[in-house]
Amino acid sequence: MCGITGWISFDRDLRTERATVDAMTETMDCRGPDDRGTWISGPAALGHRRLAIIDLPGGRQPMTARTDEGSVVLVYSGETYNFTELRAELAARGHRFTTESDTEVVLRGYLEWGEAVADRLNGMYAFAVWDEPKQRLVMIRDRMGIKPFHYYETADGVLFGSEPKAVLANPLARRSVGADGLRELFVTVRTPGHAVWDGMREVEPGTVVTVDRGGLRRHVYWSLRTRPHEDGRADTVAHVRELLDDIVRRQLVADVPRCVLLSGGLDSSALTALAARRLAAEGESVRSFSVDFVGRTENFVADVLRPTPDSPYAHDVARTAGTRHRDIVLDAHALADPELRARVVRARDLPTGLGDLDTSLHLLFQAVREHSTVALSGESADEVFGGYRQFFSEQARAARTFPWLVHHDQDFGDGTSLLRPEVTAALDLPAFVQDSYDTAAAEVERLDGESGSEYRMRVMSHLHLTRFVRMLLDRKDRASMAVGLEVRVPFCDHRLVEYVYNAPWALKSFDGREKSLLREAAADVLPRSVYDRVKSPYPSTQDPKYAAALQEHGKDLLARTGHPVFQLVDPARLSAAVREAAPQTTQAARSGLEHALDLAVWFDMYAPRITLA
Repeated sequence: MCGITGWISFDRDLRTERATVDAMTETMDCRGPDDRGTWISGPAALGHRRLAIIDLPGGRQPMTARTDEGSVVLVYSGETYNFTELRAELAARGHRFTTESDTEVVLRGYLEWGEAVADRLNGMYAFAVWDEPKQRLVMIRDRMGIKPFHYYETADGVLFGSEPKAVLANPLARRSVGADGLRELFVTVRTPGHAVWDGMREVEPGTVVTVDRGGLRRHVYWSLRTRPHEDGRADTVAHVRELLDDIVRRQLVADVPRCVLLSGGLDSSALTALAARRLAAEGESVRSFSVDFVGRTENFVADVLRPTPDSPYAHDVARTAGTRHRDIVLDAHALADPELRARVVRARDLPTGLGDLDTSLHLLFQAVREHSTVALSGESADEVFGGYRQFFSEQARAARTFPWLVHHDQDFGDGTSLLRPEVTAALDLPAFVQDSYDTAAAEVERLDGESGSEYRMRVMSHLHLTRFVRMLLDRKDRASMAVGLEVRVPFCDHRLVEYVYNAPWALKSFDGREKSLLREAAADVLPRSVYDRVKSPYPSTQDPKYAAALQEHGKDLLARTGHPVFQLVDPARLSAAVREAAPQTTQAARSGLEHALDLAVWFDMYAPRITLA
């Protein structure tokens, strides 16, 4: 896992721009604390920061293969889980390897198959190849969008990087954000390919982007397609388990300490149990980590989203699976630390307004990194198997909008509540959401003979897998890589995603509950408490001291009259929020204040130029 960046400029010799290339590379030192490297020749400059996971001494980058016509150079971030099989195939075709790394397999794969190497990769990856003989840059991103990849077209080429901060370090990139970018800061909807910053885009998941003197072209090598599902219940459950066993086996491969993130929910518990069983066969045990808040279990108050605390269930799994378990317990003071907020905004490059959901994740990963370099996470199982309550909400099923938005303000709050009225009017978020939904829903292919209700559930599933999960994957990547931790997401294996997506909803919910297929596929390794548990999302603190601290920080912001954040935030509304007599203990009630504080940090850090016209 690493950070990549580069600059292609066909009208200049970039050997005179080493300082700028170095600056772009160093913005991602947290993604790659183990090594750095740059390669510059004529119109091409590539930079790399490395987090060493496989073949610690041999996987240095940028990695170069020399041909009779010139060099082919790779910068690569991620993991290719089937690299052993690909290596054997390439060796049979005459390729000779000098390292044990998956990076060299990808490079040699490009030499053999060109950009079609993407079709053969199983993993999470974002990589760029400078093909000197063809004077061409090839950028490729994994199918589900697990690893981030941004680019910015220039007058004579392109800038690129794992994160926007790498691109923005180049003076050619403008730090401006228009209305379209701002809209995506205040609703949980992301437009594929958009990157908030004006002129910047993402390499979309499952896509190849090539750049040469003729311009930029995109090619989609994978998308979520509709196909008939022929298997019955028993065969479907058995195949899901077969896939999970293979995925966990592949994703446990590393030359550094590994662990599992364990919440006590069905997803992480299944992975923990399967990983523990796999490692036990090799004479090893697995570490597991959970996040909790001081006093939360003892003073827990149930709500519609979180009916039970996590810790008792996580401990049941740890005992059953025999893991070496540790709870990471956080207090309100640590969660509300302004310096921590700044680190989170810096990691995300954007003001998310998620508050303790982001700061606690950052602190969890920071603590995990003291013991492990690789962690397995249950992220995306809800999207794959149908775990969210909106899948079972008649209101959400009937709504012609993104299903997660139907109960969003009730559950998570309105992040626009403290904005200036004229800003809210200019953004016109309802129209933006409706246009985005109509575009997204139109992409979904209907199976011949599929009933209206089944097709509606297919649309809901497709939206979660192509829109919602990408936001969560980006959050996970940025929070983990900010502390040099590689988080792997087994439920995003494209084989599993394709198979379960095409299973009819009646089969995914055959027992009337969420994630029926996953529950049955892992039933033999789960404690009964977890098997019977109702879904509970990632935890949020209920400590009133945290809310009170936010109010104090809001008062400090109000004292900074003339701060650029007040282009967007209404001082009168902020003043009312920070003077409420009773601090708000729910995530939903804190949403507007969290957004305002994040925005202020973002303006301090990035000084974006805002245009609403």
